[in-house]
Amino acid sequence: MDKAEANLKSPADTPVADYKLILAEVLERRPSGTRGRLAVALGKNRSFISHITSPSYSTPIPAAHIELILEVCHFSADERSRFLAAYARAHKRRSALLGEAHRLKSHTFQLPDLGDGARNAKLHTLVSEFMRKLSDLLSDP
Repeated sequence: MDKAEANLKSPADTPVADYKLILAEVLERRPSGTRGRLAVALGKNRSFISHITSPSYSTPIPAAHIELILEVCHFSADERSRFLAAYARAHKRRSALLGEAHRLKSHTFQLPDLGDGARNAKLHTLVSEFMRKLSDLLSDP
């Protein structure tokens, strides 16, 4: 493929789009609210989730987010295998980092209902961010 053909290629026809399609398919089969839980777990807003799941955007998913995405979205063994293979094809250098990524284990616990949706969301974000930072601290040598 020459440069002119490469410039005509849409983001949806790239190796990045391949794994984004798999992620989008997985999310479609999960209960409503999974995208929101993923956004909170990653410490990002919902538009970031839309961006990383849309094949029309060429923005790659950071390797550091992969394990958490697989955990929160409850990928089956087959979905996980297909997704990781597509990710490796798209990012030959980054895929080596996947094995080095610190695995997180999901743990669910109950928070009090503060009687206000906005306050509940802030509490959920605060606790999630605290746990993520605590995990980072504990994993540093």
